[in-house]
Amino acid sequence: MLNTDVTTKLKIRQPVHKVFEAIISPTEIGHYWFSDSSERWGAGKRITLRYDEYHAEGVITVLEMEANEKIMFVWGEEHGEVTMVTITLEELQGETIITVVESGFSAHDPEIMAKMMGQKEGWVYMLTCLKGYLENGISSLRASLIH
Repeated sequence: MLNTDVTTKLKIRQPVHKVFEAIISPTEIGHYWFSDSSERWGAGKRITLRYDEYHAEGVITVLEMEANEKIMFVWGEEHGEVTMVTITLEELQGETIITVVESGFSAHDPEIMAKMMGQKEGWVYMLTCLKGYLENGISSLRASLIH
């Protein structure tokens, strides 16, 4: 059976609480990922994420959140392809190991490999932008991918 989980892992040279805050804060997220989010993330909340540059938005539902450790959400309802994203944070000597696992892709989808590669590319890019922002204050990387 084909493993359809997309896993991406990166080290960020910042304490875990700063990485966690950058993800859940509606103002911080605009420096490296989406333009903004409708509110601060929390378990049970439906959050609208906007990409002004791409004239796009999507909704996530936060299923579970443990401060400085884990964020789990689902997204893709508006496209009829719901996947679950689990972000885990581990502090190691003042730095953070962040792991993103996106699951729920259909192994029977004829486009499965292209979809998984696209998601992997997106997560590598997002984490790279997050690293650039938190380590060096760079906020000009986000929304630079050309499709």
